[in-house]
Amino acid sequence: MGEIVNLRRVKKQRARDAAASAAAENRARHGRSKTEREAARLEQDRARRALDGARQEDEPAQP
Repeated sequence: MGEIVNLRRVKKQRARDAAASAAAENRARHGRSKTEREAARLEQDRARRALDGARQEDEPAQP
């Protein structure tokens, strides 16, 4: 005889596995975590400030 299996547990485990795979697909599809977005935003702000700080203003011609 084979192993005795509780069908309710098997059904619930399959549902958990399906939900976990759907969650993994959604994470890949919908992007980054909040901390990753915040770090990217801070890096962009830092780069923008560095670029603006290095900008040379054109001086108006004196008559």
